[in-house]
Amino acid sequence: MSRLTQAERDALPDSAFALPGRRYPIPDRNHARDALARASEFHHRGELSDAEYETIVRRAREVLDADE
Repeated sequence: MSRLTQAERDALPDSAFALPGRRYPIPDRNHARDALARASEFHHRGELSDAEYETIVRRAREVLDADE
């Protein structure tokens, strides 16, 4: 899993997160892949709504596609 220090996370703009509340940081490909994996896990456990899951998937894919 990719790690961000608290200072690195605090320095990210809100647009670098998949969900409001600065949840699911996706500033790069590694974090986008991690967000997809964690979102799938939490969605299957019922801890993310369908809408939240779809938002994370869409935003993470945007990051992954942008770096190609």
